[in-house]
Amino acid sequence: MKKRNAIIMLLVFVLLLGGLSYMTVCGVGEGQAGSAKDIKLGLDLAGGVSITYQAVGEEKPSATDMSDTIEKLKKRVDNYSTESQVYKEGEDRINIEIPGVTDANAILEELGKPGSLYFIKHLGSDGSENYTLAGYKENGKPDYELSKSIEELEADGSIVCTGSDVKAAEAGGQKDKMGNTEYVVQLNLNEEGTQKFADATTEAFATHDTIMIYYDGDDVSVPAVNAAIVDGNAVITGMNSFEEAEQLASTIRIGGLRLELEELRSNVVGAQLGTEAISKSLVAGAIGLGIVVVFMIVVYFVPGFAASLALVLYTALMLASLSLFNDKITLTLPGIAGIVLSIGMAVDANVIIFARIREEIATGKTVKSAMQIGYQKALSAIIDGNVTTLIAGIVLLFFGSGSIKGFAQTLILGIVLSMITALFVTKYLMQAFYALGIQNEKWYGKAKDRKQINFLGKKHIFIGISVVVILAGFVGMAVHGAQGDHALNFSLEFLGGTSSNVTFNEDMSLADIDAKVVPYIEKITGDGNVQSTKVAGTNEVIFKTRSLSVSEREAFNQAMEENFGVPEENIQAETISATIGKEMKSAAVRAIIIAIVLMLIYIWMRFKDLRFGASSVICLMHDVLVVLAFYAIARVSVGSSFIACMLTLVGYSINATIVIFDRIREALKTMRRNDDLQDVVNKCVNQTLSRSIFTSLTTFIMVAVLYANGVSSIKEFALPLMIGIICGAYSSVCIASALWYILRNKIANKADK
Repeated sequence: MKKRNAIIMLLVFVLLLGGLSYMTVCGVGEGQAGSAKDIKLGLDLAGGVSITYQAVGEEKPSATDMSDTIEKLKKRVDNYSTESQVYKEGEDRINIEIPGVTDANAILEELGKPGSLYFIKHLGSDGSENYTLAGYKENGKPDYELSKSIEELEADGSIVCTGSDVKAAEAGGQKDKMGNTEYVVQLNLNEEGTQKFADATTEAFATHDTIMIYYDGDDVSVPAVNAAIVDGNAVITGMNSFEEAEQLASTIRIGGLRLELEELRSNVVGAQLGTEAISKSLVAGAIGLGIVVVFMIVVYFVPGFAASLALVLYTALMLASLSLFNDKITLTLPGIAGIVLSIGMAVDANVIIFARIREEIATGKTVKSAMQIGYQKALSAIIDGNVTTLIAGIVLLFFGSGSIKGFAQTLILGIVLSMITALFVTKYLMQAFYALGIQNEKWYGKAKDRKQINFLGKKHIFIGISVVVILAGFVGMAVHGAQGDHALNFSLEFLGGTSSNVTFNEDMSLADIDAKVVPYIEKITGDGNVQSTKVAGTNEVIFKTRSLSVSEREAFNQAMEENFGVPEENIQAETISATIGKEMKSAAVRAIIIAIVLMLIYIWMRFKDLRFGASSVICLMHDVLVVLAFYAIARVSVGSSFIACMLTLVGYSINATIVIFDRIREALKTMRRNDDLQDVVNKCVNQTLSRSIFTSLTTFIMVAVLYANGVSSIKEFALPLMIGIICGAYSSVCIASALWYILRNKIANKADK
């Protein structure tokens, strides 16, 4: 690169960084597009709308009907945000909480009153039609009206099936006969509904008739029957857009509710983690980033300075992307975990490159040549490490639900941006500095010969330590289970809990509530996972805790009265169900299993050796089990942050292991017959040791600052994550290569000869 081009490069970088920073603070245009304030935050960080429905009827609904209704409502509100929560309150009420909105009336209007949905057959043109054309709607679509009442239709058998016969309704697209994309709704019926629909469509197809889908006093679709549908899978065509198809699918889903619900109340609520969670997290992120920048410059000199500039650009790009894609991404605590992990991976890519450059300089290469070769040699490790983590993110995005999707979205975005900044921005900045005259190798560093540590010689000790820790975790879980407690300290998100509505005598800010009220509740519950949300425009505050016993409820009421003058009649407590339902749990497990299998296949294909993949997966499981042991022994609250912590660990662990395996793969290509395999593997681990330590240290710093500066719920997320980072570094250095070495000696391969 010429000096003139180097100056232009730096000017472009400064202008780009300045422009992004300005956009993040001020936005662009009248709507201030791209500003940080447009980042869509979840319930835990910003609050939203809370709506409570009550089941209509004299009899109390069954637990099965309530559970089924909750699951169907979850699918409906996912249209607003994947971070929405739906859970049971008391015996006959359902709460819906949707983040990032402030107009409860608009949501109620869009969500619609859950009602009954019917599929009604049209008997023909002999004067006995069940519905007739009454005109056209505002959108130009035909408007039909019923000729009979629902009761008369039920009596004469005109109702084909109801919403409760529908298992699933999803919007999608397919190719028509001309090859054009048409938007459709795909229906899947249960066993009983399949038979009903088969009989009705067979009759309607023979007479070239239609079947009306009727919901809440209006027809929502009147499709023609083009074939007898006997397998329970139907496709409704005729939609002009995907949004129209999604609206119809959503209506069918909510129309399949077993219960009739009516609105009981609706409120705008504040952040579950309190206002301090955001400000403290931002401060912690800035401090952590600053420490990492100083660390990189002190350790790596000019390359470290270039990487720090790229890291700042990465941060600006991340904020701008979160703002611009606010209709797709909702930032929550798990999302912050994804960003922290991607920052760690951005640093990791740079550390791998810089280590390679120093090694080349140590062999006598010029700085310019060392930079070129260093990037070439580091590329495979960076790509493999990021792709394996990206595989996990994509699988979690498609197969996960709720906060899992939020984590996956920010992780995928972060990985893409971190690779761009590490492989291109840092590279061109280093070349620009070199072209400007900073060419002495002292500004780039030189690898030094260090005493080799015999890691493989101590493999039995390392494996033994891991086995003891993991077994201790299982013993701890068994002991707590035998004592009548849960094996893990599950929080209200998993088990449900108590929601206490307290109307204070004055309008307290969330900051005051977090500082003055929450500590009393934490003392009573012995649990830092207390969620406090403020109802806008009132003195009412909702405190969600684990399930409180009678004595604990009395202590709660007494604390409110003695310390804040709140009489008992201003306190109402209700039992609430878990916000993390069976579907989310099964989705998380399913997604992680699929991700692990795909990562195993990818590593197998890339390394052409299944033993590398098997060792990586075993290490990953080792890290998960060690952190699980920490949760069991330390009794850290297991809530939504637990899922985020484990998902972060999966991505972090596999990436750290891949780097070492990449170096072993490279060494095997040049290995001579008389070389001792154990010595070769030990040398590879030692060569990557500084990378393992420095990457873990920078990621640990980010999380540690978050822990030191965070509120209680943030601390409960950060502490296990710090343990996971330490464990990930330990397993990648001390366990991964040892497992591969053992498998190689135990399981022969043709390529070994």
